[in-house]
Amino acid sequence: MPFEPGKSQSGEQSVDEPSRASRGDNVDPSGESIQKRIRQSTPSPHRGNTAQASPPRFVSVEELMDTAKGVSNLALAHEIVLNGGFQIKPMELPQGSLERTIRDILHKAFWDCLEAQFNEDPPVYDHAIILLGEIKEALFSFLLPGHTRLRNQINEVLDLELIKQEAEKGALDIPKLADFTIGMMGTLCAPARDEEIKKLRDIKEPVPLFRAIFAVLDLMKLDMANFAVSSIRPHLMKQSVEYERKKFQDFFDKQPNSLDCVTSWLQETVSEMYSKDSAGASSGPPCPVSVLNHAYLKLLAWNHEQKPFPETVVMDQIRFQEMKLELLKLTLLGTVLLITHNSAGPAVSGLAGFTDQMKSLIRLLLEGVGTPGVNTDDVLATLSERICVEVAKCLSQHGSTPFSSEREESLKGQIQTASSPSNQIYRIIESRIQSFLLSYLSTANQRASPTLLGGLSPIQKELEELAVKFVRLVNYNKMVFSPYYDSILSKMLNKQDTQP
Repeated sequence: MPFEPGKSQSGEQSVDEPSRASRGDNVDPSGESIQKRIRQSTPSPHRGNTAQASPPRFVSVEELMDTAKGVSNLALAHEIVLNGGFQIKPMELPQGSLERTIRDILHKAFWDCLEAQFNEDPPVYDHAIILLGEIKEALFSFLLPGHTRLRNQINEVLDLELIKQEAEKGALDIPKLADFTIGMMGTLCAPARDEEIKKLRDIKEPVPLFRAIFAVLDLMKLDMANFAVSSIRPHLMKQSVEYERKKFQDFFDKQPNSLDCVTSWLQETVSEMYSKDSAGASSGPPCPVSVLNHAYLKLLAWNHEQKPFPETVVMDQIRFQEMKLELLKLTLLGTVLLITHNSAGPAVSGLAGFTDQMKSLIRLLLEGVGTPGVNTDDVLATLSERICVEVAKCLSQHGSTPFSSEREESLKGQIQTASSPSNQIYRIIESRIQSFLLSYLSTANQRASPTLLGGLSPIQKELEELAVKFVRLVNYNKMVFSPYYDSILSKMLNKQDTQP
C-alpha cells in the first residue's frame, strides 16, 4: 500500500531527529523560518524602560523551561494557522559557518570509517549494522497501525540479531538488504519521491548507497510531517483561539509585568486620540474598538529598534515589519505615480498602458527600499532619471511638445524628495492610505470595500491586497487577546473620562 504523507502518523512521531549517520541532510522539525521567528519574536522577560508594576519574583529553571517550550509550541501553532503556505524545510547551515564545518568533518570521519571497515579483509560490519538498525526504525515510523504485513516483513528481513550472526560468519549480503530497503521505501514514499527511489537502484558502492538512502529517508520524513501539518490545520483553526489564549495565560502567570508593553501601546493610542478630541478633530471619547483599530495601525509605523513590541502581537512582529516595508514602498509608488501624472499632464498620463508601464518601472526600482544597505535617496535619484527618459520617449512617440529643461529638472527634484516627510504629496498619499486601512479594518465584516480616496486608484490592487493581510492578522489577534484588551481599555478609558 503506497504511503501518503501524513497518513503514516502513528501517534508516536511525525518528524524524527535526523539520523546520526545522515547529519548532512538535517531536517528542521519546526521549520527554519518558524525557529527564526521564535528567536526574534518571543516575549522578553526584561522590558527596557517599563516601570515595574509589581515586585519581581524568582522562578525556577523548570518553570523557565516549561515557559520556553510553551512559547515555541504556541509560535508553531500560530504559524500553521496564519501561514497557509507553511512547510517544514530542511535546515541549511550557512556555508563556511563553524557549525557546518564541524558537521562536515564529523560526517566525513564517520563515512571514511565505514568505508575502511568494508575494505578490511574480511569486512567488518559494526557500523553497517548500526545503520541498518536506524533504517529499520525509520521504516517503522512511516507505518500505520494497520500495516501489520509490512511490519512483519521489515522485522523478518532487518532482524538485527540474525544480521549480526551472518556478519560473524562472513555471510552478510549487504546488496540484498539494500535492495529490500529501497523496495520498502518505494512502497512507503509519496509519489513525488519515486525519482529519488529510482536513482538509489543505480548506486552500487555500499557507502554512497547508505548515504543516499538516509538522504531520501529524511525527505520522506519531511513529506510526512508537511502532510500532517496540512491535515491538522483545519482542526487547529477551530481550537487555535482558545489554545493560544491558554498558552499566553500560562506565560502571563509565570512572568511578572507581562502586559507592560501592551498597556503602554494602548495608553499612547488613547492619549493621541484624546488629544485629537480636544483639538476638535473628532467628538466624544473614543470607544475601545476604535482605540484598538488605531493601535494596530500604529504597528505599521513602529520603531522596532527603539521600542519593545507589545507582548500580544510579538509573534507577528516580523509580519508587521514586512507589512511596514510593503507600506513604505506602496506609499512611494503612489507618490511617484501622482507626481509623474501631474507633471506629464493628461496628454500623456491618460494614454492606455502609461500608468501600468510606470508602475512596473517604479516597483522594480523600489524593490530594495527600506532594507539595510539600500540608500533610498540614491534609488529615487536613479528613478527620477529613468522616469524622465520614459516620459520624454512617450511625448516624442505621440507628437507632444517635449519637456523643457526647467520642467524636467522640476520633475526630477520632486521625485528625488518623494520620501521626505515634508513632501506634501507623500504626506497626502500616506494619510489617505492610513485612512483606507483604518476604514477597511472598521468595515471588515461588511461586503462593500471602503471608498478609495483620490490619488489611490493607480495602486488600488496592491493596497487592497495589503489591507486583506492586515485585517486578517488584526482580527485573529483580537479574537485571541480580546479579554486582555477589554480589561486594560476599560480601566484606561474610565480613568481618562474621570479626569478634569
